[in-house]
Amino acid sequence: MARAGPAWLLLAIWVVLPSWLSSAKVSSLIERISDPKDLKKLLRTRNNVLVLYSKSEAAAENHLRLLSTVAQAVKGQGTICWVDCGDAESRKLCKKMKVDLSPKDKKVEVFHYQDGAFHTEYNRAVTFKSIVAFLKDPKGPPLWEEDPGAKDVVHIDSEKDFRRLLKKEEKPLLVMFYAPWCSMCKRMMPHFQKAATQLRGHAVLAGMNVHSSEFENIKEEYSVRGYPTICYFEKGRFLFQYDNYGSTAEDIVEWLKNPQPPQPQVPETPWADEGGSVYHLTDEDFDQFVKEHSSVLVMFHAPWCGHCKKMKPEFEKAAEALHGEADSSGVLAAVDATVNKALAERFHISEFPTLKYFKNGEKHAVPALRTKKKFLEWMQNPGPPPPPEPTWEEQQTSVLHLVGDNFQETLKRKKHTLVMFYAPWCPHCKKVIPHFTAAADVFKDDRKIACAAVDCVKDKNQDLCQQEAVKGYPTFHYYHYGKFTEKYDSDRTELGFTNYIRALREGDHERLGKKKEEL
Repeated sequence: MARAGPAWLLLAIWVVLPSWLSSAKVSSLIERISDPKDLKKLLRTRNNVLVLYSKSEAAAENHLRLLSTVAQAVKGQGTICWVDCGDAESRKLCKKMKVDLSPKDKKVEVFHYQDGAFHTEYNRAVTFKSIVAFLKDPKGPPLWEEDPGAKDVVHIDSEKDFRRLLKKEEKPLLVMFYAPWCSMCKRMMPHFQKAATQLRGHAVLAGMNVHSSEFENIKEEYSVRGYPTICYFEKGRFLFQYDNYGSTAEDIVEWLKNPQPPQPQVPETPWADEGGSVYHLTDEDFDQFVKEHSSVLVMFHAPWCGHCKKMKPEFEKAAEALHGEADSSGVLAAVDATVNKALAERFHISEFPTLKYFKNGEKHAVPALRTKKKFLEWMQNPGPPPPPEPTWEEQQTSVLHLVGDNFQETLKRKKHTLVMFYAPWCPHCKKVIPHFTAAADVFKDDRKIACAAVDCVKDKNQDLCQQEAVKGYPTFHYYHYGKFTEKYDSDRTELGFTNYIRALREGDHERLGKKKEEL
């Protein structure tokens, strides 16, 4: 009987062990909480907490297995907890924390708390790498590979993976060495990933974040002096750099048809050094200049911009004509937006050339002007500032205009939501707004469907847009009960939007029909 005691005890322990512990290796670093007081205390004493709320123990199994490995990686930097909302003791806690797991297809919620308060719902990729990156920098940008459009880019994480790729890859290889904070990298990434998709099967495009000091050897080996640096390889051998950083996806695809080393560039004389009658302004002297001159037409340009180069001679001729007038009607000025970035950001310069007109220091709208004649006509009779049009948000439409405070709460109540992230000054957004608004009207009577919009320029929305991985305008995301599901990247027309939403709704009907057949 003495021998039977321990065996019986082991059997009893095995019987009472919860299923999640017996089927998955759950780290002791994950704290299970059921008492509201315990969670309140933990949030008060820890400043970086990720909480998994589950409908049941079984529903939490896969997440717990993943979060166990994450907990080890962020030990000392972040805390991970688990609350089983299916447990009678924990139900009160889930209700108090406003966790809604009532929809049939919703099994878990993952919330992040920072400095004792709710920060955000975790809606990035549910992968080890993404969750670790999030917990190490909860307000930082998402990883490049989290963008659904970047699925055809090979994302390299380590020097070992980089060397392995060079060794095995037979196809031409273009590698972008980048830093996640680099604005030029962000501008180029959508074009790079689009080219990767177009070239699938013919060439490989890869990305590697080498900002960390652990990659000093690679940076030294491939002369990475700034970001991005793009290197071309054939059969593991580095040949030369690709240096067209203003390129589009089509430029990259065309270049890879016949890769050539960069041609020695004859340094261009900056426009400001060429002389002429155009005044060249900077971040430092701009405000003083428009104060001292009652009528100023300003051209924001970039040295590499072809349209700017085409317009420059006409602009110079008009400036010279104004300069020669006895009673001048004003002056023409130029700003290199690639150098004077504070001005470019202040006036929301997103394309080149962009014209702005200043009357007694006040900025006014300018129509499309491209020739000497049109410049002079405008300066001699500047149009009165048009009355301000009502913003999209101020108009009566069926589009829900959301802000960071109500974004998740609103989306959770809708089964299907298509969200347009935009900037009011963005020309592409202005073009698509009527189509998106019309699509919203089509579904205005369906309580399960919503078309929503978020103005990313508003201060209270900037963190939200960063969390949702918005890198350009407009960006469209589809959410299912508040969970990001996919990026919409089809036709930006009323028909494109309505067909997409109808397909989602018809998918619901098909699933419902299958259930009825099974019954």
